[in-house]
Amino acid sequence: MQTPDRPCPPAAGPVVVVGAGPAGLTAAVRLRQAGVDVTVVEATDSVGGISRTVERDGWRFDLGGHRFFTKVPEVEAFWHEVLPDEDFLMRPRMSRILYRGKLFDYPLKPFNALFGLGVLEAVRCVLSYALVRVRPPKDQSHFEGWVAARFGWRLYRFFFKTYTEKVWGVPATDIQADWAAQRIKNLSLLNAVTSAFGLGRKDEQITTLIEEFQYPRLGPGMMWDRARDLVLADGGEIRMQAEVAAVRHSGGRAHTVVLTDGSVLPAAAVISSMPMPALVRAMDPPPPAAVLAAANGLSFRDFLTVALVVPVEAGFPDNWIYVHEPGVRVGRVQNFGSWSPELVKDGYTCLGLEYFVSQGDDLWEASDEDLIELGKREIAQLRLAGTEQVQAGYVVRVPKAYPVYDEGYAERVDVLRAWLAETVPNVHPVGRNGMHRYNNQDHSMLTAMLSVDNIVTGAQHDVWTVNVEEDYHETVQQPSAVLPADRPTTAGSRTGRDAPVLPRRQRDAA
Repeated sequence: MQTPDRPCPPAAGPVVVVGAGPAGLTAAVRLRQAGVDVTVVEATDSVGGISRTVERDGWRFDLGGHRFFTKVPEVEAFWHEVLPDEDFLMRPRMSRILYRGKLFDYPLKPFNALFGLGVLEAVRCVLSYALVRVRPPKDQSHFEGWVAARFGWRLYRFFFKTYTEKVWGVPATDIQADWAAQRIKNLSLLNAVTSAFGLGRKDEQITTLIEEFQYPRLGPGMMWDRARDLVLADGGEIRMQAEVAAVRHSGGRAHTVVLTDGSVLPAAAVISSMPMPALVRAMDPPPPAAVLAAANGLSFRDFLTVALVVPVEAGFPDNWIYVHEPGVRVGRVQNFGSWSPELVKDGYTCLGLEYFVSQGDDLWEASDEDLIELGKREIAQLRLAGTEQVQAGYVVRVPKAYPVYDEGYAERVDVLRAWLAETVPNVHPVGRNGMHRYNNQDHSMLTAMLSVDNIVTGAQHDVWTVNVEEDYHETVQQPSAVLPADRPTTAGSRTGRDAPVLPRRQRDAA
């Protein structure tokens, strides 16, 4: 169901922003710059959302790793408006794949991969690829069939299957091929080989990822701590540990936000980055049963980081390493010292082991002590560091990190979007969880900027076009920009990245 949003006239009163992550704080800064009264309510005790920097005993942890790179000039300008240039480091981009005790280039370079596997295995991989050229997988509608058809079954199993299944917690056959097509655009074994020898046509050359990126010297949270300070200094209000109990509406508009502590906030408009299902469930009067059912049908994937302090020589130059070893549960390992030397202490670094989980499963429910012991065993098993080298350990849990794109999720999101647009057009969902879309930090910020423009000027930007494009989100192409108020965005101007669609039955089983 694709229902265009009903235009909403400019707000004539205070705006309540729900959530103090990148989208919420970007909105708050822009609203204050426009002279609009704003109150930000944040359910936790820290700002930045998943982009915050966690500090424990003087160590700083970047949750997920946040490269500051964007193709949106307005977002780039905002970053440098909030933080001075001297607070940004220019960092080299380096990531590799760990498989069978060896490190392989990422993005995957077939020659590097084949030589690293050894002569015999390289021959087997080439023969496997030749076989799928003659007898391609019958079903290429899912991730497994699509990738195997382009790399052969052996390379697929080595470099695609394990990590993908760790991240999403379901078999690769249950992930739709659309995600693979968007994430691995123009890449196949044949294209990579011809490109390496300069034999491919210009329009078939493999696009490369960025080689360096900006990074705040104290981590991404430095950006959002400063944005909070700007809002407060400019007369805005930010309430921490303030959870939304209800959003009251009548006459086709939301007019009040009620907090769980009983506070009542008048609102001429609401910008919401809280999880979209929670927003809909908070509406008072409540939506129809079918809308609530759609809200209850949306879910999220969570993750946790086990941070281990080790001597600096136990680190590695990569920002992170993708772990494709099937015998361990860790999915990715960050070296926080490779992001910024100011995240760690002299003589030491900190390795962040990332586990992709769901709330309520065995890892999520495990004690910090047990998780630290698991991390020590697995880091030793991977031969990245010895257990005796670990000086200290910390655990950080991140709920609702990734919206789950299960079977039928798009239809459910459309139901919620249509009901909100028709019933409360002055409520503006923004950001990753607010729109149930796998936005990057910069795209979350862009949805906030466009929403503020809609509120302040009466523009009609369609924030729902900010998310997916044909090219991978870090390839350097023509820059996109926030369109002026008289040129609403269209599907052709989308930015961002997609996430795989997971089967509904798998989510229910989890």
